[in-house]
Amino acid sequence: MRHRNFIPALLAFALLVTLLGASALPARSSPAWHAQVDRWILDTLADEGEAEFLVFLTSQADLSGAAAIRDKRARGAYVVEQLKTTAGRTQPAVSAALDRLGVAYRPYWIANVIWVRGPASAVEQLAQRGDVARLYANPRLQIDLPAPERSALSPQVVEPSLSHIEAPAVWAMGITGAGVVVAGQDTGYQWDHPALVTQYRGWDGSSADHNYNWHDAIHANINPTPGNPCGFDAAAPCDDIGHGTHTVGTMVGDDGAANQIGVAPGARWIGCRNMEQGAGTPATYIECFQWFVAPTDL
Repeated sequence: MRHRNFIPALLAFALLVTLLGASALPARSSPAWHAQVDRWILDTLADEGEAEFLVFLTSQADLSGAAAIRDKRARGAYVVEQLKTTAGRTQPAVSAALDRLGVAYRPYWIANVIWVRGPASAVEQLAQRGDVARLYANPRLQIDLPAPERSALSPQVVEPSLSHIEAPAVWAMGITGAGVVVAGQDTGYQWDHPALVTQYRGWDGSSADHNYNWHDAIHANINPTPGNPCGFDAAAPCDDIGHGTHTVGTMVGDDGAANQIGVAPGARWIGCRNMEQGAGTPATYIECFQWFVAPTDL
C-alpha cells in the first residue's frame, strides 16, 4: 500500500521540480535594440514580414532663436532654414544606409524624420545606429467619418451654428478673416464648389493655379476599400469622400448668396489631402504639415 502511494508522489515531485526548474531559468531577453523600436513595429514584422515606420533622428533643429525675430516672415524663413539645414546635414548618412538596404523611404525635414517600409533586418540595423533616436510606428488608421445627411430645413443666409458662436457680430466689426490664409488637411477638397471657389487661393476669378495651393500626400493605397475617385498624387484638389469639402466650408464657406457657412468668409484657403477615404498614417499628416510650413509647386 505504501509502495503504491509512493510512485504517484514521486512522479508528482519530479513534475514539480521540472516546473520549478523551468521557471527558475532566466527568461529569454530581447535584444537591446528592441528598446529603440515601438512594439507595434515588432508585432507587424512578426505578422507580415515587413512594416512601415518612422526613423526619428537624434539631431533635431534648435529653433530657440526664432523667439527673438519680430517679423513674421523672417521668423518663418528662419525656422524653415534651420529645419532644412539640420536634415540636410544629418539625413544623407541614413539615406545611404537605406539605399544599401534596398528599402522604400521618404525623408522629411519638418521633424528630421524618414518614412521607411522594410523587413526586420532593416529595423535591426537602423535601431542600432547612433544617429537614430527611435523608430516610431506608422499604422494605417481608419477614421469613421459621419455620413452626409440632407436637411429638411430651408437654406438660411447664416447657418445657426455661426449665430451660436456670434460670428455675425464679429463680422459686423469688420473682422472676416481678410488677409489670412487658412490651411486644411483632410480627405481632399472640391475646390470649385460655389461656396469655396472664390476663397481658394489658387483661383484668380478666371483660371486656377494649384501650385503652392494644393498638395496630395496620398501616394499609394492606404484604404483597402476600392473606389477612390482621386487616384494618387492628384494634380488638382480632389475630395475622395466629401469630408474635407465640408470642413473647409466650416472655415471659409460663403457663396455670396444663401450659403454662408464659414466662420471666416473673408479668408482664403489652401489644402492638402492626408487621408484616402478616411484612412491616413502619421506620415501623411507629417507630409501635409511640412507642406503647410513651406508650400511647394506641384
